[in-house]
Amino acid sequence: MEAAEKANVSTPLIKRLDLSKGDKFDTMLQGVLDVANLPDPIGKVTFANKLDEGLDLYRVTCPIGVLLVIFESRPEVIANITALAIKSANAVILKGGKESFHSFAAISRLVGEALSGTEIPPGAVQLIESRQEVSDLLKQDRYIDLVIPRGSNELVRSIKSNTKIPVLGHADGLCSVYVHGDADVDMAVRIVIDSKTNYAAACNAAEGLLVQRCALKSHLPSLAKALIDAGVSLKVTPEIGEALKEAGVAGTGSATIMSAEEKDFETEFLSFTIAVAAVEEVDEAIKHINAHSSKHTDSIVTASKEIADKFLNGVDSSGVFWNASTRFSDGFRYGFGTEVGISTSKIHARGPVGLEGLTCYQYQLRGSGQVAADYVGAGGKKEFKHEQLDM
Repeated sequence: MEAAEKANVSTPLIKRLDLSKGDKFDTMLQGVLDVANLPDPIGKVTFANKLDEGLDLYRVTCPIGVLLVIFESRPEVIANITALAIKSANAVILKGGKESFHSFAAISRLVGEALSGTEIPPGAVQLIESRQEVSDLLKQDRYIDLVIPRGSNELVRSIKSNTKIPVLGHADGLCSVYVHGDADVDMAVRIVIDSKTNYAAACNAAEGLLVQRCALKSHLPSLAKALIDAGVSLKVTPEIGEALKEAGVAGTGSATIMSAEEKDFETEFLSFTIAVAAVEEVDEAIKHINAHSSKHTDSIVTASKEIADKFLNGVDSSGVFWNASTRFSDGFRYGFGTEVGISTSKIHARGPVGLEGLTCYQYQLRGSGQVAADYVGAGGKKEFKHEQLDM
């Protein structure tokens, strides 16, 4: 922490580095214990089919293989990912950011000491320090099965453009909350405040607020006042600015009200700043979010199940919530123990990636001498039974 402050590291990164704030350290430890207590994810049969007498097909979960995980700043990631890798029977190579070098080195020593007294094969968990090592490893598509970059969009794009290895991206969290006109005002205020201020430097913190146009007089003043009282600056469209002016809502101290630019709705502030706009109805909110979000997590506050369902089914994000804070988007809170990251892609794993996201599967066929040539489709006359088996 001292080195980071001397190097003038940005405030959001400082917050991510600090394990002493709140319950971050205890949560990290509890996450490791929770992973240990989860059921073994390997060797589970997820599909079973009798092709014929004495010819049974099973789909069985298995490890992905060797993971290369590259992350920025957060030192607790080492403990989280090590626990997940061991539990899912994967080998893992870890590379932390330069900002967390000292914490990274200390936790690395502890990981090595802990594993040395176990049956885990030597080298199953490896920790590297230099960028050159990362560059070399990204070329090893024969030996590394999956790369997981956990950090900025810039990091994810750089990794994807420099490797042939499949990449599971954990990028920006451009999360939004949409407040519909029928929402309970107090509920909306609680959800928006928590989404923005509970931990503003997190990827699941809200960076955008959308308010239905018919609620600019009934809801917006309370939302804006609560945000300003919490120290949040607002970047607002002209329409929102005019509505706040009419309601007599003004910025105070460091919590200012500024004009928003288009880019503000595609900016991950990671601080006490939020972009605010008005929309006509839920369809426009969906369109706005799908056009500007990073497909991380978005929430609607409404009393209507019909409106909520339209939002939940229309927003193309890995997490879509109804009457709940975006901060719930987290592997620990989902009951995954912890997470290796939150995937904003759609292939293999999406949302918080826990044990299940670190496994794949293989098809195991158990026969008794059969050959394909005896069956229909390969020249023979025998028909397949294709009967579901108990798993």
